Amino acid sequence: MRQATLLWDLWQALLKSFAWAFTRPGFRRFAEWITALAINPEEHTVTQSVTAIERLADWKALETFAEYGAWHTDYVVNTLTRLVEKAPGRLWHGYHISAVDDTKVHRNSPDVWGTCTFHEYTARCPNRATTVRAHNWVLLGALLHNPDQPAWFLPLSGRLFFRKAQLPLRSAASRQTEPFRTKCEWAVVLLREQGRLITGRHLGVFDGGYALKSVVRPLVVPEDGSPRIEFLTRLRHDARLHALPPTERLPGQRGPMPKWGKKLPPPRQGGRWARGWQEGQAFLYGRRRKVLWKEIVCLWRVMGHDVPVKAVVARVEGYKKRFTLVTSAVELTGLQMVELFCARFRQEDGFRDLKQRLGWEECRAWTRKPIERTTQAQCVTLSLLRLLQFRLDAAGVPDWWSPPPWDRKKERPSVLDVERLLRRHAPEIRRLLSQWLGEEEKVA
Repeated sequence: MRQATLLWDLWQALLKSFAWAFTRPGFRRFAEWITALAINPEEHTVTQSVTAIERLADWKALETFAEYGAWHTDYVVNTLTRLVEKAPGRLWHGYHISAVDDTKVHRNSPDVWGTCTFHEYTARCPNRATTVRAHNWVLLGALLHNPDQPAWFLPLSGRLFFRKAQLPLRSAASRQTEPFRTKCEWAVVLLREQGRLITGRHLGVFDGGYALKSVVRPLVVPEDGSPRIEFLTRLRHDARLHALPPTERLPGQRGPMPKWGKKLPPPRQGGRWARGWQEGQAFLYGRRRKVLWKEIVCLWRVMGHDVPVKAVVARVEGYKKRFTLVTSAVELTGLQMVELFCARFRQEDGFRDLKQRLGWEECRAWTRKPIERTTQAQCVTLSLLRLLQFRLDAAGVPDWWSPPPWDRKKERPSVLDVERLLRRHAPEIRRLLSQWLGEEEKVA
């Protein structure tokens, strides 16, 4: 009982941070929904959520809140970002590290708002459809440093991407469609949002699919007064690189000073760079690995002649292919660049947890607001579960989790372990939640 009370106090403190983003009755519904998502072991629909917390009379109020309630999305992102800012490991090599990628959430019906058809590149089995109908979310999350262990990923915000030929209507009564924005444009929007909310140096980490001028240029050289955001991404093996231009004129030289230096061998021939190989070790993909790398400060055609970048070619133990990376944060070492880029893979774990643990693909919403709000509620729940884990560790709660008998080498808790803790104390949490919410069943 004592552990249940402490657990509820920590969870309630996290929820109370969002009170300013809602009306008073709306915050009650929000807190009820987030708590239900965390302890619900079945389908994560509104119906199953109110069943999990044994407040069946609130079903209509919660359904109506998801569709019509006052919900300030930006305020929720602001609050979640500031909560994560206080988490251990938020600064990594002096930067706020954010990972951006897109993922598909399958929805079968064409009548669901915002769904588009996409070619499923992972459909390698003959009995799996090659074309799917889905919501395509561009999602940003914080990467937290966890020394000598895999990084933590906490989702913060996301945007829906629509194909240009399948733009949905803004509303049922409107004839105007949603404005078209590419996934690259949404990635820039999400990273700039983090730069505005939190002061300090920011670094966006993303895969080579976003290594385009339309992404890296607006981040590093913003034209609208936005804070500068550094980037780290994969470099094409045939990328065009140039040495830094000369700073002094040669005797008898005429004309303007060159903007580009001598052309360098492409990354696939990085061994020819006039730099020596360096050797070190870093925690990559689950264990410490030996890394052999070369790094060079140069100019990248995609970035432009006015921004120097650092390019890296690395050989990682256990991998046949070389890693070729580029960043605008030139003070990072090549080993740090490899470490941060490999940590980006933890975002895939976050996508898995959202879909398998919190029911991202179980959503039954059909219209715009419930779809967007359900996704944000699930992202908030996942991040709060991780923050609850950090606070339990900081409070020194003994034996709140332990490695299972079949995996004695397990060194850190998963999201499922935190959910199991909440479910173990579910009766006490339901009682404390009901005392906090009261018997009011009015619509927010």
